[in-house]
Amino acid sequence: MTAAHLDPARRHDVVLVFDVADGNPNGDPDAGNQPRTDDETGQGLVTDVAIKRKIRDTVSLMRGDDSRYGIFVEAGHALNTRIEAGLTANPGKADDAQRWLCEHYFDIRMFGAVLSTGKGGGAGQVRGPVQLTFARSIDPILPTDHAITRVTQTRQEDIDKGESTEMGSKWTVPYGLYKAHLFYSAPRAAKTGVTSDDLAALWQAISVMFDHDRSATRGEMKLCGLYIFSHADALGVAPAASLTQRVRLERANGDKAARAHTDYRRELNTEGLPDGVELTKLVDLWP
Repeated sequence: MTAAHLDPARRHDVVLVFDVADGNPNGDPDAGNQPRTDDETGQGLVTDVAIKRKIRDTVSLMRGDDSRYGIFVEAGHALNTRIEAGLTANPGKADDAQRWLCEHYFDIRMFGAVLSTGKGGGAGQVRGPVQLTFARSIDPILPTDHAITRVTQTRQEDIDKGESTEMGSKWTVPYGLYKAHLFYSAPRAAKTGVTSDDLAALWQAISVMFDHDRSATRGEMKLCGLYIFSHADALGVAPAASLTQRVRLERANGDKAARAHTDYRRELNTEGLPDGVELTKLVDLWP
């Protein structure tokens, strides 16, 4: 029997909780690469695009030798070239080209893609079954700009002038605990051909993505919680918000600056779950 969270024919509503310490989880290029924030509340933000990039890269590491787990949106590869490969394999048949592309690219099957570029109008658009929200920090964050120096100059003329160091800056968040939601639509998954193995790859990628996305810029990031609410059928038996709000996080001591996930209490309400809804805790760092 297929485990509830691996069943592609069931709807899934998911809560992800992760944190960052002394790093920049998602810089804003329009603001000098400062950590993204909600201007009104001061809460930190991480875009859905950034999270999906981590998932894509991790799936590529895990399944890169499997032709079914190609990554469509990948650095160094033109999208039109890949779309045209699908059209060449299915000349004159946009629907068949879509199916071909879904079969060969994990991220099209899961996230969807715009395939309408390229020659002859492309292959239309695929709406993926997996959609992510922005991640939002539980509390306001305090972005900090650090002045840094390096001994290597950018320009030779600066060395010729006798300059020996060059100044720079680095933005970090001392600490932030973030929460995001993921929604999986079984009817849309049936159209793109999602399998149990695809769901297993998705959950595994999310579970380890921060361990394979290390950089000096991001500091230390880790997944603290991954909670999957699986419905009894494809359409679901309860509103998503009634399930995702069952995972609550609050500061244990409001007078102390948070510097670890253990500075927060995690409340997981499992009382009175709707009939047929099953909760799978794939990752849970709280006791």
